[in-house]
Amino acid sequence: MTSPFEHPWLSGLFGDAEAAEIWGPTRQMTHMISFERAYTQGLCKIGTISEDIAKEVARTFDDFQPDMEALRSATARDGVVVPELVRQIRGSAGSHGEAIHSGATSQDVIDTALVLTLKDYSNLLERRLLELTEAIDALSARFENQRIMGRTRMQAAMPIAARERFLTWSLPLDDHRQRLSQIRPRIERLQLGGAAGDRAALPHAESLGVEVALRVGLANPPKAWHAMRDPVVDYAGLLSLISGTLGKMGQDICLMAQQGVDEITLDNAGGSSAMPHKQNPVLAELLVTLARFNATQVSAMHQGLVHEQERSGAAWALEWMVLPQMAQATARSLAASIAICQAISHVGSKDIR
Repeated sequence: MTSPFEHPWLSGLFGDAEAAEIWGPTRQMTHMISFERAYTQGLCKIGTISEDIAKEVARTFDDFQPDMEALRSATARDGVVVPELVRQIRGSAGSHGEAIHSGATSQDVIDTALVLTLKDYSNLLERRLLELTEAIDALSARFENQRIMGRTRMQAAMPIAARERFLTWSLPLDDHRQRLSQIRPRIERLQLGGAAGDRAALPHAESLGVEVALRVGLANPPKAWHAMRDPVVDYAGLLSLISGTLGKMGQDICLMAQQGVDEITLDNAGGSSAMPHKQNPVLAELLVTLARFNATQVSAMHQGLVHEQERSGAAWALEWMVLPQMAQATARSLAASIAICQAISHVGSKDIR
């Protein structure tokens, strides 16, 4: 069974086209080639290769089309895509091929592509967090004085204004936006360490790092972070926090929409094949599902902190399996939450004045 995020019909519920494009193979390949282009330009800038060679190689990058089937087969053998990718690019460059990737390592390429992906994805997160905050604020403006039953431990406590519950949905979003702004500088950093992560194999390593970082639009850290994955894991934790907040919102809406409670009405609710009278809060349920999914996945990301010495193949590859799915789950949660806010047509308890 394929991933629900790309499944032929389950993707209608779980999928998010914008996030899928950001995390898709085409964008990832573009970022890897961007690294190789910037690396070659950096080698030219520090005088390792001539400007004429750099110009010839640049034309190779402009016209390069990877053989995806060959990349797939080679990854099964090598464990990473980069050796075959570099072989193909060098083949396209002819006599100047050896200027490409000289001194860099596969992890430099793949990790830089990852953080370029995260940079694009963070822009999406920031925009959607703001959109959702505005959508909940609009709900509050419409229904803030409506009375609903405040419940503690799922038992009726005393009536409250609807805005009080809305605030429990919206206030954490401001915190998440602040967390995102704080983590981005720790994430959006060039990976450049060479064979053993110490940059010893790189010509004029410090100057080269500056040049490559400038060209890909990332910070240049003082040391490669091949085996120091805490910023990536921290980012995954933020994704789980966001989807968890939205899961709480979804759970509240499911309970408020229960027949007999009827504190909220959702337009375009889901139907039932057996009971035509039912209106299922499908998107609200989805928020709960995605929150629980990310809560389980974040523990796998913590396993990815355990790298052996200067590089781990096993821990590193675990990120490739888990982080993209967490990101797509979070993006879908935000989109679904915005849609729910737009679908709410009534809030308030009939028996409370």
